[in-house]
Amino acid sequence: MAETTLQIAGRHYPLRCRDGEEAHLAHLASLIERKARLAQQNTPGLTEVRTLLFAALFLADELNDLKREAIGRQQQLALDDEDEAAARAVEALAARIEKLSDRLAAQGPDA
Repeated sequence: MAETTLQIAGRHYPLRCRDGEEAHLAHLASLIERKARLAQQNTPGLTEVRTLLFAALFLADELNDLKREAIGRQQQLALDDEDEAAARAVEALAARIEKLSDRLAAQGPDA
């Protein structure tokens, strides 16, 4: 088990983590730190708890936006797949119509 210390909103937090995860935790802490600084800049005098609360809310808002965007993209991909399936069906029908037309033309006007 590895140990690391994260600095967020001017305070140090010692943590234990799995070996090799220190850099990842440091990266996550830097994301929280940026949001905490943003909260402190926009609302001076926040307590530590409120600073972390606002940082968490900022991050949750970003996550929510990304989830909505991902859902929108999935829906668009589903529509694209439906459009592709419909295009294949139309092409198959067109090929059948051409075959029928060729047969009728080969039979001549007397048939």
